[in-house]
Amino acid sequence: MKIYTFEESTGGLPVNQDELYMREALKLAQQAFDEDEVPIGAIIVAQGKIIGKGYNLTERLNDVTAHAEMQAFTAAANFLGGKYLKDCTLYVTVEPCVMCAGASYWTQVSKIVYGARDEKRGYSAIGSSIIHPKTTVVPGVLEAECANLIKSFFRNKR
Repeated sequence: MKIYTFEESTGGLPVNQDELYMREALKLAQQAFDEDEVPIGAIIVAQGKIIGKGYNLTERLNDVTAHAEMQAFTAAANFLGGKYLKDCTLYVTVEPCVMCAGASYWTQVSKIVYGARDEKRGYSAIGSSIIHPKTTVVPGVLEAECANLIKSFFRNKR
């Protein structure tokens, strides 16, 4: 599916839907960056509408489970009034960790789209069996932009 946008950045050309929503997740990752949180952003989309979003809040909340995906899952479930996110897509700027991948399994989210791969802590390091068998995974959407943001954050920390 192509979405037409008339913003200057695209010159009115069709934009891939996954890229469009990943840009929204990147905005949240930038917000996390600006707040000195690990810059990961996540949104949940259902029927073309953003129904949940979040970014890392682990430092602010002093909570190791306050990942972007977890924030987005909670917001989407509250929006829908139920815990299952069937027919929904998670867009996240970095590959989900094992905890977030496990949570995605329990939500039964239909699709996961992520930007940068996380070779050290990403779920794929242990295999894809942690993802629900009916969940489609699309890696590498706006990968360079997502990776550059997180690399920049950690470079500034050194």
